[in-house]
Order: sequence, then C-alpha cells, then structure tokens
Amino acid sequence: MKKIYFCVILLLLTMSEIASGKVNKPDQTQEPDEEEIGNFDFLYGTDGEDGFSQTERLMEEAFSHMGTRYRSGAKGPTAFDCSGFTSYVYKQQANIFIGASSRDQYARNIPISRSQLQCGDLVFFTSPNSGRNVGHVGIVVDVDPITQDFTFIHASSRNGVKLSSSNDSGYARRYIGARRIQQ
Repeated sequence: MKKIYFCVILLLLTMSEIASGKVNKPDQTQEPDEEEIGNFDFLYGTDGEDGFSQTERLMEEAFSHMGTRYRSGAKGPTAFDCSGFTSYVYKQQANIFIGASSRDQYARNIPISRSQLQCGDLVFFTSPNSGRNVGHVGIVVDVDPITQDFTFIHASSRNGVKLSSSNDSGYARRYIGARRIQQ
C-alpha cells in the first residue's frame, strides 16, 4: 500500500512540474554547429565550381525527366525506354557512355552486391517476358542501410519516368543485380 501511495504522489508531483512549465525544454532556437552543416563532403565530395557532387548533378538530371513518356527504343529527351533513360542521364551529366541496352550496361560495368549499393548505381531486373535475362534497368536514388531496400528512378513502360521501390512485388522478385559505373 505504501508503494502505491508513493507512486501516486510521485506522479502528481511530476504532472504539476510539467503543468507549471518548470521542466527544462530543449532550446528550439539553438543553431546547429558549423561542422554539422558543412560536413557533407565525406558523403558526396564536391567536385565542381557549383559545389555539387557528380551524384547530386546526376540525380538532378534524372529527376528533371520525371513523367517523361515511355517509348520502346527511345533515347530521350522527349521519350525514353529504360536503358535509353539511364544512358541519357549519364551522358548528359557525367559525359560517360554506359552502354546502349540494359544487357550491355549490365555486362560492361562493375558488379557490386546489394549491400554495396549507393545513390547513382544501376540496378537490373528481368523483364516480365525475358526469363532470367536482363530486361530492365534503373538508377538507385536511395538505399536503406539496414534492410538494403532501395528506391530507384527508371523509365517504366506503363508510366514513363518514375520512382519505384525494390519492395514493389513486380520488382522484388525480378531483381538480378547491380553495377557501379566505370569512369
């Protein structure tokens, strides 16, 4: 009984402290350290006069085509197929030829494991009709470091250039590998 009485009194005291505003609240006006703000180089390393990394410029180029329509064999910029989209983005922003077809891109770039995925890497899938062969490609936008699930941008035959998740059932079962671009 003494324990219950003590807990009730402790609870009432705590509630009265909170209600009176005496409990310390974090300082909402505190500005972040300069080191926190300016220390993004370790992630993306700037390499241009504009202060943006190659990856950031690559993503800007890729996202500028969101919603662009799909057309088989199209290489851009008014329409794309999947490999036309990836090769166009890399050619425009990095002046790198990564291969013309998804199979060519898969064959000519550096194999990496899913645990090594980074923004800008290429991810490959079978197409619904290609069996085990490479049939689709996209560019990694974001990776969950714990689950290794990723978001990628690609030219979808149904919706044009769009974002998709590796968790989407249509892609999860068709994923076959990833490649890092040789520079």
